[in-house]
Amino acid sequence: MKAAAIILSGGNSRRMGTNKALLKINEKTTIERIAGELRGFFDDILLVTNEPEVYRFLGLKMVPDHYPGRGPLAGVHAGLTASECEVNFVVACDMPFVSGQLAASLVNKVREYDAVVPVISGKQHPLYAVYNKKIAGRASQCIVNGQLRMKKVLDQLNVLFVTEEDLQTDSSITLDHCFFNMNHPEEYEEAKKWAEFT
Repeated sequence: MKAAAIILSGGNSRRMGTNKALLKINEKTTIERIAGELRGFFDDILLVTNEPEVYRFLGLKMVPDHYPGRGPLAGVHAGLTASECEVNFVVACDMPFVSGQLAASLVNKVREYDAVVPVISGKQHPLYAVYNKKIAGRASQCIVNGQLRMKKVLDQLNVLFVTEEDLQTDSSITLDHCFFNMNHPEEYEEAKKWAEFT
């Protein structure tokens, strides 16, 4: 199935104190790690950013938010609107251990659903999920109405929620690592330690 990957470059990174996407792990920025992993599985990769000059070194197609400063839902909306594919894998820029293989397996589950969202240890991961391009309009409505939480749009969609049991088909994929995201400096330090053994 033809699908695109959409990377959200992130917001202000207040808790981290610096741009999470540009933090280095094993000499590569987090966003380079993500893009490099996804290139093996997706021909089309889009980066949603309002600072294209910062990310030009990646050589990716870049698109800006239509609703700047309105959070991740606005990034999802911008990416889906710009994508040329009906099916799109969306991931945040602070998840250094993204698995292209896992992303592709989520894409293969989409079928008649509007979205496929993992639920790991009881927590939904809407920023490591698959969305149909057609939901961009619904996302726009939510943003205009001030409903900026991802849950607000998910509540209006036909979503397939998948758990660890549904996803753990390959022993080489460590789900805890795949869904690990860095919000605080101590989590960045933890990521660097993990990376030494991967």
